[in-house]
Amino acid sequence: MGSRPHIELNLMIPRRQLKRDDIVAAARCWLGTPYHHQASVRGIGADCLGLVRGVWRDLHGNDAERPPAYTRDWAEATGEETLLDAAARHLVRIEVANAREGDVVVFRLRPNVVAKHTGILTPGSAFLHAMEGAAACEVPLGHWWRRRIAGAFTFPGVLD
Repeated sequence: MGSRPHIELNLMIPRRQLKRDDIVAAARCWLGTPYHHQASVRGIGADCLGLVRGVWRDLHGNDAERPPAYTRDWAEATGEETLLDAAARHLVRIEVANAREGDVVVFRLRPNVVAKHTGILTPGSAFLHAMEGAAACEVPLGHWWRRRIAGAFTFPGVLD
């Protein structure tokens, strides 16, 4: 039996209340950041997880969790809902129908596979994400994306 990778946790209470506009503004600071697998450095490189981690860091001061190294096919290899589980450890799970700007959405890119893409909702039925082959961008949350949402989460400390 193989051992599970160690995940370093930094369970923290949010230091301040957040406004949804603050989250969207922090996320938009990542626009144009080149795609780089496993990275989370604004303006230098980030993947989808790195972008959400970076926004968390911008809002709370440090990482909620440092993920272990992962390959591009990590989700298919393990079959575990690693991304959804990690989101549930640090964010507040909400109904997808109730997701609003500033919330994190997690996508299942194909039916019957684990969820392995994420982004942050922005005003006007759009979301910001990082995807291989393109810099971090804000795109419409059209039908193609909507039907692939596997979970939605709110940052802790959000004022509604």
